[in-house]
Amino acid sequence: MTTHDGYGDRWLDREAGPVVRPYALTQGRTLPSGGASFGLIDVVVATSERPSEHFRPGPEHRRILSLCRRPTPIVDLTSEIDLPLGVVRVLLGDLASEGMLRVLSTQKQPVTDRSLLRMVLDGLESL
Repeated sequence: MTTHDGYGDRWLDREAGPVVRPYALTQGRTLPSGGASFGLIDVVVATSERPSEHFRPGPEHRRILSLCRRPTPIVDLTSEIDLPLGVVRVLLGDLASEGMLRVLSTQKQPVTDRSLLRMVLDGLESL
């Protein structure tokens, strides 16, 4: 089936509309800018900062900001925006480097609470 432009419907999903490949959204980038790291359980929130004049947020950036008006775990954000995690991390890196998004909580240190580790071990042993 071809469309009026002669290219066929390879860039059209009948139910979703035009399809944009994920690497097009990130301009081929696979890692967040500035060496940022975002874990699934990290919580992000939009700030009131405006982007610098060299940064133009795309529709996906704006959608992330609207979803992050309240603190939102990245896992929930990724599910809501329906983009691959790698793409979401790159877009979050863009927004964080512009000061438009903040990471509120990250767990960088391993859990070393002996009582918690004992409960996990006991639970595993009971299986």
